Amino acid sequence: MYFLGHSPIKHQASVWTSMPDQFRSTGMATPWANANKLGEPIDSFLEGPLFDGVGNLYVTDIPFGRVFRIDTLGQWTLVAQYDGEPNGMKWLQAPECGSDAGVLLITDYRNGLMQLNVATGAVSRFLDRRNSESFLGVNDLTMDTKGRIYFTDQGQTGLHNPSGRVYRLDPDGRLTLLIDRIPSPNGIVLSPDEKVLFVAVTRGNEVWRAPLMADGSVTKVGRFFSSNGPSGPDGLAMDVQGNLVIANPGLGCVWLIDHQAQPIGVWQSQTGKALTNIAFGGPDNKTLYCTESESGSILTATLPHAGMKVCSLR
Repeated sequence: MYFLGHSPIKHQASVWTSMPDQFRSTGMATPWANANKLGEPIDSFLEGPLFDGVGNLYVTDIPFGRVFRIDTLGQWTLVAQYDGEPNGMKWLQAPECGSDAGVLLITDYRNGLMQLNVATGAVSRFLDRRNSESFLGVNDLTMDTKGRIYFTDQGQTGLHNPSGRVYRLDPDGRLTLLIDRIPSPNGIVLSPDEKVLFVAVTRGNEVWRAPLMADGSVTKVGRFFSSNGPSGPDGLAMDVQGNLVIANPGLGCVWLIDHQAQPIGVWQSQTGKALTNIAFGGPDNKTLYCTESESGSILTATLPHAGMKVCSLR
């Protein structure tokens, strides 16, 4: 990786919990793995970490269509399994304190936007097409305080076919194409003041910065951060100081960079390299929880500032 200025402080991320053997598939070939892992038999591929209000962590398992809940002791429970490929998640309806009756909104590569009632395990469609056209393969999402949903449509795009897209879905159902011609849009997050949208561009090995105008459109989209290696930025998060947190599954690390893209710290995985996505949690919201998908583990790292809380729609 290349930075201007000083070198980042290096740390290690530690394993908090790993998927129990009872939930691991026995190295099965899946259509998702055939397309994304060169046919390698895998027992899981974790993504989409998200906390509820009482400290439970929810994660997805893309190739086997599963959503898990992990309690504060690191114990795993299968919430749902369905015919899909779930990836990123946010709360469509956040559960009330002490309740598990929330509704998750899921970016599903195969089906579009899906919703999951975590109390019943029921999964249903939320948005599966745009103007009767199927999505390429939606990947991740975030929400703002006005109830708008921003999500990436990645599919199999890359430098050979830079046709990925970023959409905004308004509360009234209006769907707007914000950015297109992106070589593999992935993680997505807003700045604390919601005036800038950041998009991980995995195959371009960079993060794009998109200023948001008052009417909701974007302008002067630019390259904010560049990296190197076999696979670029994936999941993104933001802390309360406006520093960007970037998961990189190609290098097996998490970067923390400031508003000028200067490095603050790097946390390296000691268990596998596929560090795909991240979420803040813990009592002070300063603990970063990371899905490490090669080993099926959840890693943790302590960051200097608390993470921004992502809105739920209701």
